[in-house]
Amino acid sequence: MGEADKSEKITINVGLVDLGQIDLLVDEGFFANRTDFIRTAIRRQLDDRSGAVDRTVARRELTLGSEHYSRHDLEALRNAGRMVEVRVLGLASIAEDVSLELALATIARVEVLGAFRAPQAVKTALASRTS
Repeated sequence: MGEADKSEKITINVGLVDLGQIDLLVDEGFFANRTDFIRTAIRRQLDDRSGAVDRTVARRELTLGSEHYSRHDLEALRNAGRMVEVRVLGLASIAEDVSLELALATIARVEVLGAFRAPQAVKTALASRTS
């Protein structure tokens, strides 16, 4: 997976005074650009609350990082008469060659905090199972 695939673009609204202060810090060389400032601020907040994140990941039984389901993985589940709950903090992905029928037969629930990448038909079919 390429580096661009490991991140998601978000949009935020920032007050003008806050934005001015960010620009001042960038101009003074504390940060390379606005994005560098925002990423640094986010990382600091996540570091400060890492214990809470760790406890919540354990309590909610989430996979931390990424999880990918191929057509082969889901066919094996279907053949075994089993279903899976996709529970991920990070990136969950379903292969492009997975049909909506196969997804419905094998995926009981989807809970993704982060990004969920799957064929649009599969996402639509799983919408009622997604929290």
